This record gives sequence, structure tokens and C-alpha cells, in this order.
Amino acid sequence: MSKQITSTIMMVRPINFRFNEETAKNNYYQKVLDGLDSAKANEQAIAEFDTFVEKLRDHGVDVVVFQDDEFPSTPDSIFPNNWVSFHSDGRIATYPMYAENRRGERREEMFELLADDFGFHVEMIEDFSGFESEGIFLEGTGSMILDRENRIAYAAISMRTDIHCAGDVLRKVRLRIRCLYGKSDRQRRAIADLPHQRDDVSGWQFQCNLSELHRRQNGEKRCA
Repeated sequence: MSKQITSTIMMVRPINFRFNEETAKNNYYQKVLDGLDSAKANEQAIAEFDTFVEKLRDHGVDVVVFQDDEFPSTPDSIFPNNWVSFHSDGRIATYPMYAENRRGERREEMFELLADDFGFHVEMIEDFSGFESEGIFLEGTGSMILDRENRIAYAAISMRTDIHCAGDVLRKVRLRIRCLYGKSDRQRRAIADLPHQRDDVSGWQFQCNLSELHRRQNGEKRCA
């Protein structure tokens, strides 16, 4: 099997899915839909989640489902990729989150269950959540696209993607970093979530490595 794909997916079944006011501050794709209150949104999200799990399993994908807890209330728990990533050498990375009401999504007991009940190898947990106290954030594969086969990660710098934190993380999991600049919406607001940028890279200005970023910050010239 290619290193780019997996046969097993971990998913979190939501219990309090709703519009998240905290993440909407800088996630401009979030919209409140007319006639859809929080209870209805949660009901639809659970139904769609269950259908998706069934379809994945029908196509031979192993799906490990964890049920979200009622407390603390975590409206975005259905997106665990923002707080955790898993790596082939058994390392697990947990990430610093911008929104306070998303930080409660991190549940290390899941890792114990993955090892004890499902037989997954857990070599080490690399916890980077301490960066939150410094106002530094890096939201997993919402911030980065991981090219596991070529050992490269692509990151779009934003308020939710700190390049120096990304460098620390990727050195631990043995990936090189490439950073992408400049994508914004029509109101010139920075787009924080890299997956929202994948379909349209025309706004990206250039690609650089970490040493090039340092030269840029220090005012040194670069070749086009």
C-alpha cells in the first residue's frame, strides 16, 4: 500500500455539533444557514457521520469510531485531524489549537484504547499543546498537507499556522517543511485552514523552505 494512504481511519462521532462562534472569527467559510438551528444541525451531522462510516466500511476501510462526550461541549469534535496526527513509526503528535472550546477535544485515553483494544503501535506521544500559552497555534492537517511518501509537509502561514511551531513538529516526525504564502478571500482576509485552499492554488505567491523564510524575515534578497 502507498505511504500516502491508509487502511484505517479514526473518527469522532459528534454529540454537540453546531456553528462555532470561536472559530468563525477567522474561518470565513463558516455560515449560519437560514432555518437550521443547533439541534437540527447536530441531528443532520450525526446522520451524515453514521452514513459515511457505513460507506467507508462497505469499501473495505477499517474505521475506529470514538463517541464524543457531552462535557466539555466541543462543537467541532468531528474534525480530530486538527488536534492529532498519526505517523508510521508509532509517533502521535497533538497540536496547539486556536479556539479555546476546541482544546477539550484532545483525549489521550483514545491512544490507550487504540493500543490496547485495536492493537496499534504507539511509540511516543509528542505533545505540542503547550504552545497555546504563548499564543502560538498549529492545527494539524488543517494547517499542513503531509506528503508522507516524499517526507514533505506543506503549510500555509496564518494565525493558526505558526511556521516555527511547524518546524519543531516536523523535525520530530522527520518531515521537511515547505511554506506557502498569500492566499486570501475576496475581502483580503487570510484563509486559516489549508484544506480550504487545496482546490485553488492560484493565489499562492511562492514556495520556500524554513531557511529561506529566515532570510526573508531578515531582509535578505532572494532569487525568483
